[in-house]
Amino acid sequence: MDPRPLNTPPTDPPPLDPPPSYPRPMDLRPWESPELTSWRRLPMHAVDRGAGALSLDDDHWRFQLLPAPEVPPSEDWRHLKVPGAWTTQDTDDVPQYTNWRMPWPDFPPHSPAANPTGVHERDVDIPAEWAGRRVILHVGAATSVLIAEVNGRAVGIGKDSHLASEFDITDAVRTGEANTVRLTVVKWSDASHIEDQDHWWHGGITRPVLLYATDPLHLADVKISAPADGRLRVEVQVRHADGPLPAGWRVSGHLDGVGGLAPDEEYAAWCVREDRVSDFLGEARLLATVPDVRRWSAETPELYGLDIRLHRPDGSIADTSRHRVGFRTVEIVGNDLLINGERVFIRGVNRHDFHPLTGRTVTPDEMRADLETIKRFGFNAVRTSHYPNDPALLDLADELGLYLVDEADIESHDHAHEIADDPRYLGAFVDRVSRMVLRDKNHACVIVWSLGNESDYGANHDAAAGWLRRYDPTRPLQYEGAAKTDWSGADIASDILCPMYASLDEITAHAASGEQTRPLILCEYSHAMGNSNGTLADHWAAIETTPGLQGGFIWEFWDHGILQRLATGRPAGPSASGAYAHGVAADGYRWAYGGDFGDVPNDGAFCADGLVFPDRTPKPALYEHREIAAPVRLARSEPGRPPRVTNAQHFRDVSWLTAEWRLSVEDGGTRTAPAVLPHLPPGTSAELPLPHGLLAELPAAGAAGGGEAWLTLHVTTRHDEPWAPRGTEVCAPQIQVRERPAPAPPAAVSVAVSAHSPDIDAEGLLRHPLLTCPPTLSLWRAPTDNDLLGGAADHWRTLGLDRLVREPVSVDRTDGRIRVRSAYPTGAGPVEHQQVFALLNDDGLLIEETAVLPEGLIDVARVGTVFETVAGLNHLQWYGQGPWETYPDRRTGGPVGHHRARVDGLFTPYLRPQESGGRSGVRRFALLSDTGTGLGVRLDAPRQVSVTRYRAADLAAASHHDELAPRPRCVVHLDAAHRGLGTASCGPDTLPRYRLGPGTYRWSWVLRPL
Repeated sequence: MDPRPLNTPPTDPPPLDPPPSYPRPMDLRPWESPELTSWRRLPMHAVDRGAGALSLDDDHWRFQLLPAPEVPPSEDWRHLKVPGAWTTQDTDDVPQYTNWRMPWPDFPPHSPAANPTGVHERDVDIPAEWAGRRVILHVGAATSVLIAEVNGRAVGIGKDSHLASEFDITDAVRTGEANTVRLTVVKWSDASHIEDQDHWWHGGITRPVLLYATDPLHLADVKISAPADGRLRVEVQVRHADGPLPAGWRVSGHLDGVGGLAPDEEYAAWCVREDRVSDFLGEARLLATVPDVRRWSAETPELYGLDIRLHRPDGSIADTSRHRVGFRTVEIVGNDLLINGERVFIRGVNRHDFHPLTGRTVTPDEMRADLETIKRFGFNAVRTSHYPNDPALLDLADELGLYLVDEADIESHDHAHEIADDPRYLGAFVDRVSRMVLRDKNHACVIVWSLGNESDYGANHDAAAGWLRRYDPTRPLQYEGAAKTDWSGADIASDILCPMYASLDEITAHAASGEQTRPLILCEYSHAMGNSNGTLADHWAAIETTPGLQGGFIWEFWDHGILQRLATGRPAGPSASGAYAHGVAADGYRWAYGGDFGDVPNDGAFCADGLVFPDRTPKPALYEHREIAAPVRLARSEPGRPPRVTNAQHFRDVSWLTAEWRLSVEDGGTRTAPAVLPHLPPGTSAELPLPHGLLAELPAAGAAGGGEAWLTLHVTTRHDEPWAPRGTEVCAPQIQVRERPAPAPPAAVSVAVSAHSPDIDAEGLLRHPLLTCPPTLSLWRAPTDNDLLGGAADHWRTLGLDRLVREPVSVDRTDGRIRVRSAYPTGAGPVEHQQVFALLNDDGLLIEETAVLPEGLIDVARVGTVFETVAGLNHLQWYGQGPWETYPDRRTGGPVGHHRARVDGLFTPYLRPQESGGRSGVRRFALLSDTGTGLGVRLDAPRQVSVTRYRAADLAAASHHDELAPRPRCVVHLDAAHRGLGTASCGPDTLPRYRLGPGTYRWSWVLRPL
């Protein structure tokens, strides 16, 4: 740590040898020079430099934030943690969120005059034993222009906010002494125009900073080819800091469990014949063939350790590099993407680097938690949207087993077509793609390269693709923009058709057209903003049965809510760890989205579009995906035969799994029994016998304990997996073994003679001791993000569905029933509503309802009943789908059974309050107090039910959860029909079969005290 006070200026170091006559970096104005991608930056490589490196990651960096790069630093310093964006560390420059708009109006390549510039400085002792060695400064990532100085000497410039810059600082340092490292980061630049991605704008150093030293004779790069046939080839490049290579150097290698690698003598001879032996660039090739090779895949991530050694002429070791090798082959055959010869479904998700306290800075442990969550919920692939991720994430993907689409840091969304053909940006496109590939080429997890995102299509893409195809012909490349206007086009810079947000009809029609020329894998689909991901099961039903369709990547993993301290309005920052849990910010904080920091322009809550909350708490849609991606499937057989179980995996048998039967009977509780999974190779099926007596003991329909029955196979991990402990639930496939008996007509008695007859007032409203608001018609929900951005909310508002007024028509008391007719005027005409009340012999109250929607009333949110209970009912028990939230077009992941939860836990805290907490297929439920008293409801058919502490109007009026005040009573919705969720915030709305139109709706329910 620097012992000097913060405001003490650094002491000028004694003069070194006269430096070369370099221009001052500021004179180059690198922040407005797109042709300048770097200066004195070393070539990217894949050599492991972690061993012996000197980390500079801590909070001892001196820092000051300047208003513009032209402004010289003052003497006013503070401390800042590195890595870490200054925008999350209590500076006046706060995060800003835009989806695609640039934050300033100037055209590329210009940057704004007000351009926050962070000066990071610290002293570091260079070990004396590094004398005579080559010393390298490594900066993992900086947004967006990095200017590096050591001891007052400029040592280099780098651009690309998501790849490392390395500089040779040997001539600028003094070993055995303290040296001053200064890293100046300019936030806005010409490069920002091609980093216009859909996430928060930050400024600062966001990945680790370190120093390392090598022998002058060093490994410059290592390139590994490891196909599935086990034939290993390693290409090594060698350089010397002084230029000429010494005669007699050589390389060797050792593969764990196999042995030494052999020099490729044929290659060496060819180099001699073709005059390809260089005085300053050494090239060597090593070979090995692995017998009975264990292949790498996402299901079986087998890795071999590999050591590469560089020897001096005397045989001593000058340099080493450690690698993990996965043997696998990626190829395209026809319209299929094959992994190790198998057509693999790509069950992917897009992932940004994100943390609610630190912005883009993510530790390896946090990355592991991300990928473990992704694996646990059935995903096998990640798209690194929209830039190369930290190298630690690729190491983890190799280890845990995830396919990666590795994406270059190129998105020029606001000025896409102009930049795509702008020769000033040609070098940047090629530089960003090539440096990503050079860094990540040895990772088995990388199966596809991506040229970037939403940057139109132009000559700059073709140039980058040309370099990539020449350098790495072993992997396909993709780019959505290349085929955006012609899905069947030839000679484009994409081997995969990877549209975004195409409709189900569009992709199935293309697959059936006979014009498909490449695999179709959606790069983005099923936009997860708020209560969303409707029709996901419909998509996968089509994908799994349609040749040519192979999967896609859900948008996206994270809700990008930055934790905001309400008292200051600023990001809470790294010190606020623990100020959130279970997706909810603690009192005094909230999850911030665009505009909450006063950032203008902004795109509001569009950054809250993930499958997990900002603290990585899973949203209900994750459970939907987990069941859709289940490795074990269950199906009914012909009558009298056991159910059939299928292994839906591509490479692995089911021996890593264990299972248990769960039989849920509507009127009879839940029984469990062990299940023994048979030996099932990938893609095979077999009968799965049921334990003796499990179904035989099922009471007859209509008898006590009878009723509807469902059989669930609860599948968990048998042993600890690298991504999940033993006993982790993997899936829960389910079949119905008995349908619900048709309800018998209720036995009603005359309300006129009963002392407990329903109390209906003159307006026709029910008065009940357990209800504080009587049951009335509901046609509206608090708009979801999909409803708002897709237009449904405006449609409902125009019709007046958000402000329905009940107009009583008549109250008739005949034959022991009370018949109440009402009308609800709307912009499309009145809705006729009828309720018939009748007292049952068991003290239950039967309510039969009918609603007639006029012809002009199309696409409403719901048709059903809403009422409110007395306070104190804090617990819900139900038979239906659950335990998590489900909706009509997102319910595959909610098995039917007996569930229970606290009422406060039923509500889903989406970042912008909206409709949530519903459960599909509910047959009956009970709302209970802490002492077990309360009310019960039995429904005529499986219905959509929600029980929360909020009225729809409460949710619609709030923009954040700190504005919500839960009511002491329960707000209950019983829906005869409920509109699907869809994904219309960015993509297709729900399918027609999940929409509600005009016509007659009937439903009934029985209310009884408990």
